[in-house]
Amino acid sequence: MRRYALMCTLMKGFDMQKMTVDDWLAPLKSRGLLPAELLAVYVVGSVARGWQNARSDFDIYVVSSGAEFQNSGYTIPVPLDPPFVPTETFYEADKRWEIKYWLDSQIDQMITKVSWEAYEAGMVAGTALTLTEELSLARLGNCLPLIDNDWLRKTQERLAGSAFRSFAVVRSLGAADNAVEDALGQMESGDLYSATISARLAFGHAIDALLEGEGEYGSHLPKWRANRFKAAAPSAISFEDYWAIETMQAYDSADPRAWITNVLTICQDIAMRVETS
Repeated sequence: MRRYALMCTLMKGFDMQKMTVDDWLAPLKSRGLLPAELLAVYVVGSVARGWQNARSDFDIYVVSSGAEFQNSGYTIPVPLDPPFVPTETFYEADKRWEIKYWLDSQIDQMITKVSWEAYEAGMVAGTALTLTEELSLARLGNCLPLIDNDWLRKTQERLAGSAFRSFAVVRSLGAADNAVEDALGQMESGDLYSATISARLAFGHAIDALLEGEGEYGSHLPKWRANRFKAAAPSAISFEDYWAIETMQAYDSADPRAWITNVLTICQDIAMRVETS
């Protein structure tokens, strides 16, 4: 087992403190929450990225090769075999901990769904994976390993060699294009309120495609888009220009046509810069 020194802030009544691997695993061990045939345990979500705040949960994925973990919590339905992901929650150190139990066979099935064979066969990008599946794969690239026996590294390499990136980019580009068409039609009809909303949606999808092209996934969680942008640092648009549009700094409510037109032009320019494969 390789050990990693992990830093996090326990803000509700706790000072900044250093959490070791043992600190992370002790609450799971004491509650009997580590199954046999363990392959990997890793922290995911905002804490893994260093984006946590005082109200952030601790999210941990546990991967094993044996039979599904028999838990007393609830399960999340997934279109896999077996068709559910057991989940346990508890509170420790004033924090809510959520543990999800994946089988390596389930991870294998998800990566197979986004193979190059599936992509080239014309699998529709937005239907290849459910939200739960996509998020679980997206988190593989930015997690904090607690138990590492090469399973994580090999799985990350397999995911990187799949069409996951292409599926995500094509999905977001398609959503951006649809929103651009909506905005143009709404603006032509004089419905500037709806055109404004559609332009904002188009911009969000275009930025998501740009970030996914850089390997920064998570478009289903727009609350982290600015952080993902800073992490990816794409060359197609500066953070300042991105943030000006995200926060509608130049928007003129009396005559929004110029703002809408500019945003849609930027969306189309971004789309031209993003490679889909």
